[in-house]
Amino acid sequence: MMQAASSQVKSNACKALHLPCSPPKAVLDSPKIPPIPPPRRVCPLAAIFRCTRGCVVAHARLARAKLARGRAWSMALLPSPPRPRKQRCPPHPMISLSPSLLTLILLVPFLSLLLLHRSSFPGSSSCSPATSRRGGSAAGFSGDLRDIEFSWNHLPFTASRLPPTKLKIAVFSRKWPVASAPGGMERHAHTLHTALAARGHRVHVFTSPPPHTEAAPPRNPEGPQLHFLDGEPGQWRCDEAWKLYEAEGENDPFDVIHSESVAVFHRWARGVDNLVVSWHGISLEALHSGIFQDLARGEDEPMSPALNQSLANSVFRVLSEVRFFRSYAHQVAISDSTGEMLRDVYQIPSRRVHVILNGVDEAQFEPDAALGRAFREEVGVPKGADLVLGVSGRLVKDKGHPLLYEAFSKLALRHPNVYLLIAGKGPWENRYMDLGRNAKVLGAVPPGKLKAFYNALDVFVDPTLRPQGLDLTLMEAMQCGKPVVATRFPSIKGSIVVDEEFGYMFAPNVESLLESLEAVVAEGARRAARRGRACREYARSMFAATKMALAYERLFLCVKNETFCAYPAEFD
Repeated sequence: MMQAASSQVKSNACKALHLPCSPPKAVLDSPKIPPIPPPRRVCPLAAIFRCTRGCVVAHARLARAKLARGRAWSMALLPSPPRPRKQRCPPHPMISLSPSLLTLILLVPFLSLLLLHRSSFPGSSSCSPATSRRGGSAAGFSGDLRDIEFSWNHLPFTASRLPPTKLKIAVFSRKWPVASAPGGMERHAHTLHTALAARGHRVHVFTSPPPHTEAAPPRNPEGPQLHFLDGEPGQWRCDEAWKLYEAEGENDPFDVIHSESVAVFHRWARGVDNLVVSWHGISLEALHSGIFQDLARGEDEPMSPALNQSLANSVFRVLSEVRFFRSYAHQVAISDSTGEMLRDVYQIPSRRVHVILNGVDEAQFEPDAALGRAFREEVGVPKGADLVLGVSGRLVKDKGHPLLYEAFSKLALRHPNVYLLIAGKGPWENRYMDLGRNAKVLGAVPPGKLKAFYNALDVFVDPTLRPQGLDLTLMEAMQCGKPVVATRFPSIKGSIVVDEEFGYMFAPNVESLLESLEAVVAEGARRAARRGRACREYARSMFAATKMALAYERLFLCVKNETFCAYPAEFD
């Protein structure tokens, strides 16, 4: 009877809750995760992103389903005295993560590791000839230029010989350096295309309007012909630029189109076989940059609330770039590491990826000891200074100035006769002034005085946290015969500081930078001068504007006519 009464009570409870009086089979059986279908042919990053996110979401749904079914079945059973439970700590907000955020956290280390791959050049810290899986060494290379994976700067193109044909080149650049302090990409565009125009090519530049405060440069018959868009200064409108390009080439077509980064959007790039794009930074490198900028936070500095959103946007941009980069027929990487990423991660066919390092005007940047001494006196550096360091560029966080500020403040306490010259404008300008007499804040140095600035230094410091692109300041300093202290990023290690004699490299944190600065002080100015001579020799052979222009000229000739892809040619 007691068993019957118990069954009746249980039955009534089940009916009241609209539940079956026996546990459903789904509850008794262990739920199984449905098998993952075979992956489609997609890019590696997209596949990993989808798989990771799918697994996280599936596990989250399964856990919620288990919990709901378990609770429903327990309510249908006879009431029993509640058992005392141990008090649990409330969930920590950093541990209770949404599936999307957990996906992002899982992706970030993977993407970061991709950036830490070993560059294909150089294979060691010594300055050895570039090598390629297909082309052999640069010293004895012969064959199709599209097959090589080392930088074209290694090839001995001859500047004294005129090109076999003159090209009509259309250049799309978001900005043109008419301002007093142009950015690196603008300076690269100006240096390259001015050099190409000087070699007899007809260069037309389509760019945004100059600032109201700056007058448009006068027409130079021997330089590039500038076509400024209508509208707001600095505002880039690709559709309007493309219309100007079509009008200019209607009766006399262009041989080659050159886009500085994404000045030509990918929807216009589809099917344009004579389009060459130079990548001055890709989102995979930007993701790496965001991680290191957050790692540079002080112990008491809160995490930026925009960090998660920034990383999520970077992941999205990487996946977008993997899709639309294929629209561009020919792609120039400005560092060896970027070329490797385009081939290995972005999956661009190797014959469409060409590595050409940036160059700087070798006539403007050269050693001049007397000019350097005069500049030191002008800015107030004592004659008996043990060592003079220098940094230039925008004084912002992503250029590594929080690291340099902390490291040099400690260095100056230990070595009061060491000085730092800071050239540039930005939020950290006032902070450097707090360092007292050891830090000379110069503001924005005009381009005409940069040569004097570099020659006033013993060692140039570049603490950047941005691995995108390739800093022109490092090349300028080396052209002036100065060794460098630079962040250990693949682009810098693989293309600039390829030999230990060229300077010092550090991990992007205060302790590592301070260690490198201490090594500089310990070696002294005389040892720095010997290092500088090695830097000068290497920079002249690799980072000269003439060398860069000859490499681009040969690529443009190759795009126009495949017979010019063979190396060496009669005009080499």
